[in-house]
Amino acid sequence: MTVERAILLTVGGLIIVSVLLAVYVNIHWLWLTGLLGAHLVQASFTGLCPVVRMFKRMGLPSKPGFT
Repeated sequence: MTVERAILLTVGGLIIVSVLLAVYVNIHWLWLTGLLGAHLVQASFTGLCPVVRMFKRMGLPSKPGFT
């Protein structure tokens, strides 16, 4: 598993969980979905993502060109 795949798995899983929580528990869980989307947009412009740092510290390899 690479950092890129781990990010996709983590964010995708959190989005699915937040949508399911919104459907079955409380609609306000959609705020989590919105925050995840906003973070993805921010990270695409700045390149800063704390989760990437965490996965790199865990020793996951990354593909060339991914910072």
